[in-house]
Amino acid sequence: MNYFLHSTSLVETKKIGSRTNIWAFCNILKQARIGRDCNICDHVFIENDVIVGDKVTIKCGVQLWDGLRVEDNVFIGPNATFANDKFPRSKMHLKVPLQTVIKKGASIGANATILPGLTIGENAMVGAGAVVTKDVPSNAIVTGNPARVSGYINSIKIDKIEAIEHNRFGKKNYILIGINNVRIYKLPEFSDIRGSLNVAEYSKQIPFPVKRFFLVYKVPSKEVRGEHAHKKQHQFLICVNGSLSVIIDNGKKRSEIILNSSREGLYIPPKVWGVEYKYTSDAILLVFASDIYEPNDYIRDYGEYLKYIKETK
Repeated sequence: MNYFLHSTSLVETKKIGSRTNIWAFCNILKQARIGRDCNICDHVFIENDVIVGDKVTIKCGVQLWDGLRVEDNVFIGPNATFANDKFPRSKMHLKVPLQTVIKKGASIGANATILPGLTIGENAMVGAGAVVTKDVPSNAIVTGNPARVSGYINSIKIDKIEAIEHNRFGKKNYILIGINNVRIYKLPEFSDIRGSLNVAEYSKQIPFPVKRFFLVYKVPSKEVRGEHAHKKQHQFLICVNGSLSVIIDNGKKRSEIILNSSREGLYIPPKVWGVEYKYTSDAILLVFASDIYEPNDYIRDYGEYLKYIKETK
């Protein structure tokens, strides 16, 4: 036996990776699979149809029920609760339990509750006591009941209005934020007694020919929208009313940009992951695109995006 098993634990499975530690009063059933270098703390129960990856930490008082898939480097905090049946009844069982997936590198806070059939994205962070009722995007931080996205890990906040007011543009009408060729443009504004006008022209402010535009408005909550990358298409975003936040991510660096003025435009080139969230109730987002809608140009899974970036360098 090349793993540690405390004398008080009842472990029926033989599928346990090397250097894993299983501490006091654990109960692990026969069909469960446990990876290498895991740390399974006191009073953990693991049912049969459960797969636990490598380097997983499971703190005290956690039960992993049939249908749970835990990928590598996941942290599960004390007394986190998972469910595998949306409508449980005594003595009534699903033929196939709903599958819940905790993706690589994610963390589940103490006393959080994860409803059945959900996916917690890569590197996501579920706050303590959160009640998760929907899939959690990769890298997102979710808190509350029901859990909502409150931020993204390792994102640097950039306030474009501050950049404009402090004249950081110099002779150019844009600044680079240090992620690929993403730019924040200063849009011309003309004001008089009759009101104000903002303008953007192709080649001067919008760095590509526009073939399509769309508006996003009346967003009923601060839920995440966007959450994709394009293979070839360019985009230019202007928040013409209200405010929202945009996450810009190239797989290595991540920034959060506040859009809250029609005086600024955000240029997002291809191969950049973008997420829009924190919409105010009055927010109106205007998006110019370099091409017509083409479903095959979208990458909607963050893991697939990272793979695509690696393959197309």
